[in-house]
Amino acid sequence: MGPGLRERKKVATRQALHEAAVALSIRHGLDKVTVEAIADAAEVSRRTFSNYFAGKEEALLYGDRQRVRRLVDAVAERPPAEPPWAALTAAALHFERDLGARDPDWVSQFRLVRRHPALAAYQVSAYASMEDELTAQLARRCPLEPMRARLMAAAFLVAVRVAVHEWLDRPKGTELADVMRESLNDLAPAFAPQ
Repeated sequence: MGPGLRERKKVATRQALHEAAVALSIRHGLDKVTVEAIADAAEVSRRTFSNYFAGKEEALLYGDRQRVRRLVDAVAERPPAEPPWAALTAAALHFERDLGARDPDWVSQFRLVRRHPALAAYQVSAYASMEDELTAQLARRCPLEPMRARLMAAAFLVAVRVAVHEWLDRPKGTELADVMRESLNDLAPAFAPQ
């Protein structure tokens, strides 16, 4: 049984606020966008906005948090006997296929992040928020020292974020999967089974 009507409405409202934040920031620039403008564009009150997000930066990067959530879920779905780094790599490449072609809004959002240090901090936070959960999944997968599991989780999330940024700088037509594989393969020797 799926989520109820109330929960679906909450999800839809959160998504509408995110989409409004992205569209307005791309059109007018982040500095000129206000919470009130985002709420108006999503056809909700300022108070409703505040029930969902602490500020425009959080609303803008909500999609990143969702993508990282799906990536962590993809790792959890990998076969339990698969070595940790192999599971991480396979999950990332599967996740990348789900992203599909370059979404112009997503590309523009990542470019906004580069121009605004405050957004970069929120983006890093979105990735780091899942680090504990990913660390626990890696520890369940095989008996890793706690610090090694945390290092692996953190290195993986950084490699994914760097791969996406690098991909955006490469010529059109470059496959994200190729850049993702390159990034993860660079780190693989450090996390090979011992």
